[in-house]
Amino acid sequence: MASEKNTNTDSSGKVVIEGLNVFYRRKCVLEDINLVAQEKNITCIIGPSGCGKSTLLMAINRLLDEIPHARISGEIKVRLEQNGFCNVLKMDDSELPQLRRQIGMVFQHPNILPMSILNNVAFPLKIMGLKGEKAMQKIARALRMVYLWDEVKDRLNSSAIELSGGQKQRLCLARVLVMEPEILLLDEPTSFLDQRLGEKIETLLEHLKKEVTLIVVSHYRDQVKRLADKIYRLG
Repeated sequence: MASEKNTNTDSSGKVVIEGLNVFYRRKCVLEDINLVAQEKNITCIIGPSGCGKSTLLMAINRLLDEIPHARISGEIKVRLEQNGFCNVLKMDDSELPQLRRQIGMVFQHPNILPMSILNNVAFPLKIMGLKGEKAMQKIARALRMVYLWDEVKDRLNSSAIELSGGQKQRLCLARVLVMEPEILLLDEPTSFLDQRLGEKIETLLEHLKKEVTLIVVSHYRDQVKRLADKIYRLG
């Protein structure tokens, strides 16, 4: 993995990956990956299709644990407010729900839950034990952040399956933002959006990095140039 652009050379990052190897059965998908994502920066991952970009994101918050026959070695160290600096690969399974609240991920293809628009965004809050007016305030704020509130506010109880592809993508982003993560992993976050909405989401990401560390996979070169504080190339 090569670093192409770096505006911050401090090695004490929010996410530090050292010697990461990932195998699916006997196939090596990622080999000897080293990466530093600085706090409150946008780190972009680029490279050809199939080079392991999405796999790298899923490794960071241990989602690869859910993939049969996936094996990981190396170190993925993150600096979290509640946990300090820790190697996520050595965390107990009981710690993973909290880890995934602190390190949220939005997939390239929207993973909509088969329930209402409202319940899709409320779902992680219910797991956290947050309900009522305070939860609704967080839901409305998250939907406004992704420019979806005005489009859905009058049909929150309708099925999320009925939304367009771009609306579903933004709904998934809202569902992660409602948890207020410290680290946000985004896999092609504007792939289903038109240019106007894509530009709005880019503006949102620039705003979010004031408080959140972002690691973004993107194949749009111009987008990467606009957003990235640091760029890593895979493949």
